[in-house]
Amino acid sequence: QVQLVESGGGWVRAGASLRLSCAASGFNIENYHMGWFRQAPGKEREFVVGVSYSGMHTFYGDSMKGRVAMSRDNDKNLVDLQMNSLKPEDTAVYYCAALGSFANIKSASAYDYWGQGTEVTVSS
Repeated sequence: QVQLVESGGGWVRAGASLRLSCAASGFNIENYHMGWFRQAPGKEREFVVGVSYSGMHTFYGDSMKGRVAMSRDNDKNLVDLQMNSLKPEDTAVYYCAALGSFANIKSASAYDYWGQGTEVTVSS
């Protein structure tokens, strides 16, 4: 059974850092590009950052560029998202996703597998 399980969300104050993790099971992420998206209440799902299957290429969305870093450990089937200098507008549910083709890594509709999300709340 394919699963992506995010963890690490929570409540933080503005300016803080937070690290999210995503554990994959039922498939090997080494064959997949991996991405992080977020969705705030009433808004569309938004691309945050993605890393190619090889780890050689990283792609950033506009909203958090310069404040996020994504890492992947293909041996452990894990990806992480380090978020720094968090702002109240970063409040959202954050999702990990896997893309098994050469489709647009920034497009949510292209992804094959999704986690259930982990909620991040940033207070001012």
